[in-house]
Amino acid sequence: MTVVGEIEVNRRYYGCRKCHENSRPFDDWSGLVGDGMATPAARRMLALAGMSWSFDTAAKRLQELCLLKVSNDTIRRVSEEEGKAAQRWMAKSARPAEVFGEAPGDQEFYTDGVTVNTTEGWRDLRLNVMGKREAGMAATPQQWEDRVLPEPSVRIAWASLAACEQQGQTWKRMSRRLGVIDNETLSVLADGAKWIWDQARQCWKLAQWVLDVFHVSQHIHDCGKALFGEKSPQARPWSKDQLQSLIELGPVQYVKGLKSLKALHTAPDKIKAIDSLLGYLEPNLDSLWYRQRLAEGRPIGSGLIEGANKTIVSNRLKLNSARWTPGHAEAMASLRCLDYSTLWSDFWAAQAA
Repeated sequence: MTVVGEIEVNRRYYGCRKCHENSRPFDDWSGLVGDGMATPAARRMLALAGMSWSFDTAAKRLQELCLLKVSNDTIRRVSEEEGKAAQRWMAKSARPAEVFGEAPGDQEFYTDGVTVNTTEGWRDLRLNVMGKREAGMAATPQQWEDRVLPEPSVRIAWASLAACEQQGQTWKRMSRRLGVIDNETLSVLADGAKWIWDQARQCWKLAQWVLDVFHVSQHIHDCGKALFGEKSPQARPWSKDQLQSLIELGPVQYVKGLKSLKALHTAPDKIKAIDSLLGYLEPNLDSLWYRQRLAEGRPIGSGLIEGANKTIVSNRLKLNSARWTPGHAEAMASLRCLDYSTLWSDFWAAQAA
């Protein structure tokens, strides 16, 4: 199988009667791997198609675009094999660290999960992105929604089905490989899940923790609905004002005001709603200094990882109710992470070397 279709090649096959080892010298010379039925360029094209569309759609489009007749099973097999190769390459190659080290800007780490249907049930595929970004223009608390940050200068993504308590080890290994410096210029942006911060502390002691402002906004809006009613016209303006107050006043003063507000209520459901918001904010007080970060031109939200989850995971692994073995889910995610990280060509150049 080549990029221009099938060609027939006669080649010699050697087998040892004693040790039962075998060899096809032509395959070794030409770069044919696996079952020796596709050239490296063809495997690259099949993997690209397989990670872009469902396997049956990929087969149809390759035939239409390239007049290449190939079964969806072949595309699936090659994609999975190259996905596993991509995992090994990311774990050993020096190229990701070179790309990361050359990029300008402050370091940023993001993490979030997407549930994927596997043969072992629905599993949380944890997507992680280590990036760099140059500081944007300083902004006031009133400008937080309208400001536009510079695009990241580099993004290195990887995915894992490992359990929550094992995620910190994967973060630490990749952090060391990329040469991430543990200091105040590193930002760790995530939602308020306690396990994330517990795992992050195993990796970075001096980084700035940042609780995603949009998750905070959602919790404040939930509180507003409970205080004023689900359909009350007062709930939304109150919630927006509360978030603005948090950004302007800072977490300590805002939480103090929230406790004063709680003292004014006697209805159990309203007290419970405020307690729920306090229970979310108080363990994360050190992660809510939004005003300072706005003045420094640094991010306060995890929109990057939300977009990456859709681009890398949902758009392919959740396509047409797909169901994956855990290993194949990670392999496919690895191919898509290569593309997202702009390391696709580097990987294939290493394969051809």
